[in-house]
Amino acid sequence: MNLRDLRYLLAVAQHRHFGRAAAACHVSQPTLSSQVAKLEARLGAPLFERTNKWVAPTPLGEEVLVHAARAVAEADAIVALAGARDPLGGPLTLGVIPTLGPYLMPRIFAPLRQRCPALTLELWEDTTDAVVERLRRRQLDAALIATPVAGDDLVERPLFQEGFLAALPPDHALAESGEAVDEAALAADLLVLADGHCLRDQALAACARPDPGGWSLRATSLETLLNMVAAGYGTTLVPALAAQAHAGRRDVVFRPLAGAATGRLIRLVSRATFTRQPALDALAGLVKEATA
Repeated sequence: MNLRDLRYLLAVAQHRHFGRAAAACHVSQPTLSSQVAKLEARLGAPLFERTNKWVAPTPLGEEVLVHAARAVAEADAIVALAGARDPLGGPLTLGVIPTLGPYLMPRIFAPLRQRCPALTLELWEDTTDAVVERLRRRQLDAALIATPVAGDDLVERPLFQEGFLAALPPDHALAESGEAVDEAALAADLLVLADGHCLRDQALAACARPDPGGWSLRATSLETLLNMVAAGYGTTLVPALAAQAHAGRRDVVFRPLAGAATGRLIRLVSRATFTRQPALDALAGLVKEATA
């Protein structure tokens, strides 16, 4: 058993596909598959269930992956402590929620290349619970999220407060008034994201609406919600960065909210033991500048 084989296991678990895992590890698929099979033989039990269409960890595999991620992370930490890695160089794996990533990250990439040319951001976009879990498993270095985290193993840095705006069809009565919108007035036809998205809970709380668990709509992106609004299907709340990105649309009207404090705090979360703090300092500084 060696670190290379453990990295193969983590790649298969991440990509759920032997071919894509091999490509990510820069080896041939037969090589990766052979090494995984040898490790399973040594352990005397399969670590993955396999079909022609998907790969998934077995219960034993899930437990082994936790230890594998820890072993690889500790090995990487040894290299960093030894001074072989510039804290502002190499990859930085960053989780980001889908309602933030497409609108914030384009503002970050260019200045990051200028100030930290040796630092490479590797993004993983997913819901809050998913990126926090990957962060705890050491599959991510840090994450940009919009809700607080619990536990002493993670630390967070507040970055900026992002307000919400109402998104309305052009012929909606609240759009025609041209005035700030009372959040409660949106409750009757409010569209929200599917379960698991923090923006769903924040929008429901802001508009004082019960959780519409029986709705047939299960949108997983702001783009879908905005297109539904454009079609006259309802209204929604949109974070400020997303509203700015869609400001040129004629089929959706954005209005400020009467409750000026309605919004969310964006924070950068990392493990308390993460060793490359200068990289996080640089990223946090760029985010604050881009959203000042």
